[in-house]
Amino acid sequence: MDSIYTDGTYLKNNPQWHADDSAWKAAHVATILERHALAPASVAEVGCGAGEVLRELSLRLGPSSHFVGYEISPDAYRLCAHKSNGHIAFHVEDPFTFLRKLRARGRHKVFHIPLELSALTVARAGPLLDARRRVGHLHHYSRETALATLEDCGYKVVDHFYTSGRTELDKPGWKTQALKWPRKALFSVAPDAAARLLGGYSLLVLAE
Repeated sequence: MDSIYTDGTYLKNNPQWHADDSAWKAAHVATILERHALAPASVAEVGCGAGEVLRELSLRLGPSSHFVGYEISPDAYRLCAHKSNGHIAFHVEDPFTFLRKLRARGRHKVFHIPLELSALTVARAGPLLDARRRVGHLHHYSRETALATLEDCGYKVVDHFYTSGRTELDKPGWKTQALKWPRKALFSVAPDAAARLLGGYSLLVLAE
């Protein structure tokens, strides 16, 4: 299939390439590394976009770590070329083959997986198709299927926790704002139920 990452569509839909979320994402990655006293000598990000997550991580981890970003999109490369080098291009359509090949590269992996399968998104259907059109998501996960996919590909899950750009960041849109407090309220007493029913969450996973 033609890729929205290479034909200019993704840049049109997302002019900043989510750079405004990068400090938030990097903070969560740093948290899970610190929880396990991990200080990696090298960090590689697959799908580095504008390169801001790597830049933020480099500020947190310091000069002793080496950072490399991999990105398929020439538009994203133009955004991040001045921040780092050593990029390579590829598009992941088969997650199982990709995950199995990735497993041999380094000991620890951190995955940030959008949990787009929820009662709300399945009932409406539109959000899943929108994610496919707007950001190119070909596969949709719940917490359980995300962890099962990693385990099926030979990974040992060391740690994981939810993140939520819909509640932790000031995201625009009346639907997002209307669901912000219900999501927070339900999450405070039943995190898994909040993710399964209302959506709006991702899963940060540390795996070996």
